[in-house]
Amino acid sequence: MELARRGLLFQRQAAIEVRYKGRSVGHGRVDLLVERQLLVELKAVREFVPIHRAQVLSYLKATGLTLGLLLNFNVRVLGTAGIMRVAND
Repeated sequence: MELARRGLLFQRQAAIEVRYKGRSVGHGRVDLLVERQLLVELKAVREFVPIHRAQVLSYLKATGLTLGLLLNFNVRVLGTAGIMRVAND
């Protein structure tokens, strides 16, 4: 995998704790967590729909991270149709 080749720390199916008002309310898994800073969610869909962005934003809020990438591998060229940047401002 390219991340390992570049010497980046990453976790596949990284477990996250979902917290609400300081209390743990559940657990989830994100597809990739890179350098404990970037959340990456992988899809193979016709096109992104609002729920995909909402999912990544929810993961960002749950983890306290600020940046996520949503990647769609069901496109001819990854480019703008296959990558969406999601920020938790």
